[in-house]
Amino acid sequence: MIRDAKGGPFGWALDAYIGWKFRSAFRGLWVRGALPEAGPGRLVYLNHANWWDGFMLHQLSRVAGWDGYCLMEEENLRRYQFLARIGAFSIRRKDAVSSVESLRYAKQLLRRPRAALYVFPEGEHRPFGELPLRLERGVELLARVARVECVPIAVRYTFFEHELPDVLLEVGPGHPPGPLEVFQAGLESVVRRLMAVTSLEGFTQKVSGARGVAERWDAVRGASS
Repeated sequence: MIRDAKGGPFGWALDAYIGWKFRSAFRGLWVRGALPEAGPGRLVYLNHANWWDGFMLHQLSRVAGWDGYCLMEEENLRRYQFLARIGAFSIRRKDAVSSVESLRYAKQLLRRPRAALYVFPEGEHRPFGELPLRLERGVELLARVARVECVPIAVRYTFFEHELPDVLLEVGPGHPPGPLEVFQAGLESVVRRLMAVTSLEGFTQKVSGARGVAERWDAVRGASS
């Protein structure tokens, strides 16, 4: 098992780099729905749509005030081991002993005051909006072991009328642990709501990113008029 390695000079430098990288690649991070305030540990489960998800979660933790951690397949974490510096730790899903060790470690993390543990219950990247979702039982087992509030969040990377994409998050209501069907319904509900979005109306910008050529040109024209 690979444990997280948050903090230290390299971790702080990586924090700054990821923030810069995210802001330069996207127009912004937009949220609809209430993000729970930092408090007792919570399990946050999301659809897994993009390689950028890890960087997005780093930014989400900062704006929400959460101490974020992410459960990640060990083969992938070995490939991108720097992600341990921002809270990733590993699980080998086909190894029962390793899975139990990871679940115990996750339970310890969730005892921390502001902890948020991110889980992608699909277990792999899938195109946004591909329904029904195929969730694995790990999220149900983890929730039952940890006994914490569970919060569904849908993630969508999309272009509207701008040069750069936006990242949209739809936050659903929190709920207690339950059977897998509860997680299926919770995540599909927020995904369906996000599928219907055609503009940023109703969303709040939490991270401001880069502006495209047209936006910069409009700003210059506005200043000169």
